[in-house]
Amino acid sequence: MYLFTSEVVSPGHPDKCADIIADSVVDATLALDRNARIASEVFFAGNHIIIGGEIKSKKTLNFEQYECLVKNTLEKIGYFDNPNFTREQCLHPQDIEVHVLLNQQSGDINQGVDQNDGEIGAGDQGIMFGFASNETSNFMPAAITYARVLCDKVYKYAKAHPDELGVDIKTQVTVDYGSKSNFENCKPQKIHTIVVSAPCVETMSIENVRELIGEIIDNAGLPKKLYDKEKTIIYINPTGRYVNHSSLHDSGVTGRKLIVDSFGGYSPIGGGAQSSKDYTKVDRSGLYAARYIAKNIVAAGLAKKCIVQLSYAIGVAKPISVSVDTMGTQVVDIDDDMLSNFVMKNFALTPKWIISKFGLDKPSAETFLYSKVAANGQVGIKDYPWEKLDSVELFKNLVKKA
Repeated sequence: MYLFTSEVVSPGHPDKCADIIADSVVDATLALDRNARIASEVFFAGNHIIIGGEIKSKKTLNFEQYECLVKNTLEKIGYFDNPNFTREQCLHPQDIEVHVLLNQQSGDINQGVDQNDGEIGAGDQGIMFGFASNETSNFMPAAITYARVLCDKVYKYAKAHPDELGVDIKTQVTVDYGSKSNFENCKPQKIHTIVVSAPCVETMSIENVRELIGEIIDNAGLPKKLYDKEKTIIYINPTGRYVNHSSLHDSGVTGRKLIVDSFGGYSPIGGGAQSSKDYTKVDRSGLYAARYIAKNIVAAGLAKKCIVQLSYAIGVAKPISVSVDTMGTQVVDIDDDMLSNFVMKNFALTPKWIISKFGLDKPSAETFLYSKVAANGQVGIKDYPWEKLDSVELFKNLVKKA
């Protein structure tokens, strides 16, 4: 055996609620002022939600609008006046107290971001990593892909059946690669273990919960070549009781689920959160660009998997460094030095280029909303603009030249 595990949490997890609320603030503020600068954080504990940080905008929300935004967001997530859970067992939005502690962004930062020549400097220093693998059709690693599939299915069921399940859900999938060589060459052999934790109403027995979620797992569409219900180890609510949930029993903070949001531990992460920040913050835009480059490299057949690292200095538009690491899986005659130099020459990777390429300053229901990105994961969802494969031919041309 050679095992690797990734976990996923649903939008109803308190940390995810914090991310979604923070990005709902981003969406709402950018709708008022496309050039707004936002770095807000959310802390969610009990019935209290604190929105803090910095915003620079020509128009801002008032307190009543923030309060309405928070409660509407939580109701969309699945927290409402649910009579099947008591106020002690689960959050009820009408009990929430919202606290808004937002300041103006420092002019010292802004003078480096919005430059006189129209260029946009990086909103902060930092490093970002993008990753791609040919293990799945969307070029994401196997364990987090299947953990997401299961989480999405259980969450969807919970929202449709609030008389049975709550929405504070976690899933975990362990993939057996059989050997380290198979792991390095992106060849998963089977799903070894599945863990699902989903809150249920007091009246449901643990036997009924396990039977219900077991059926959801069986019908989730996991690859038949990897999932065998007779051989896969399955843990459903392993403590035997999970009724009390939500922020009443587990606080939430923006940016605490970075591995869940990205590549499930298969790749390094830069350390900076995406949610809560506007598009000039390279913690967000740099991740999208790095993922885009890595995905197009793998989709072009240049490697089985790929890590792209970008780094930036605050107020400087061009990245300080660009590196590509195909982890020994590159095709013949295409090495990482060639790929790194090729990316630097062919992709500007300035904040302005990234913003324009992916339309990051124009979130909408027709394209993407940052709040939905926070709910579903920052990468790996095929409809996101940064998941497009429109540079595959460019990378294939590199093979022809080699």
